[in-house]
Amino acid sequence: MSAPSKARAGVLETRFGTVRGVLFDIDDTLVDLEYSMTTALREVSEHLLPGLDQAGWERFGRIFTHETTHYYDRYLAGELTFNEQRLLRGRAALGHFGVELAEGEESHRWLSAYMEKQPSYVKPFPDVLPLLDVLDRVGIPYGAVSNNVHDYQRAKLDGAGLERVTHLVGTDTLGVAKPDPAMYLEGVRLLGTAPGETLYVGDNRLLDAEGSTAAGLLGVWLNRSGEVVGGFEGGMVASLNQLLP
Repeated sequence: MSAPSKARAGVLETRFGTVRGVLFDIDDTLVDLEYSMTTALREVSEHLLPGLDQAGWERFGRIFTHETTHYYDRYLAGELTFNEQRLLRGRAALGHFGVELAEGEESHRWLSAYMEKQPSYVKPFPDVLPLLDVLDRVGIPYGAVSNNVHDYQRAKLDGAGLERVTHLVGTDTLGVAKPDPAMYLEGVRLLGTAPGETLYVGDNRLLDAEGSTAAGLLGVWLNRSGEVVGGFEGGMVASLNQLLP
């Protein structure tokens, strides 16, 4: 990916507007969290589900990553710890296949194994580093705003080779979570840009695209899966490659 022609030092002219800064969501935007989760889940759960076919493992992964997010919402609300919501999601996925993860030592072993293995599978999507290279060359500052705590996400970015994403806002930075406008505006403050000239890109249509737009940023939905949503009129791309002119 070469530097775009419609750029000058510190400014990008895009179809979404004039951009002087870019903020990203992290999970399933910069890094392929779903892959890391489902790969680690299978590795630590195969002994509990012997003979499960590929369709079954895909179903298992969908339950954990997509159908149990209400537990994550309870974590954001302060009702559960991060690892408690992980364990509850694992229990729900295993329970779908008739396996009960016992309290105590069995649950501890399963959770510990997952915690050990999952970070090693976290990698950036192929379109991430080329885009960051362009932003660096053009002189556009960038950062991340995430619905998880700062230090956990900092370690995730560093482990994925994204140390250059130095500006980071987590849920513990201000004590709120997206879509609270303060989250996006704190990212803008760290970049030293104006909201109306700051692009915000994320895979969650509501929290990322619509939430950041409501806060005055240029919100863009990164719709990698091609999901069709009627009535959505905001900015949308299927790949980070499509952000540049």
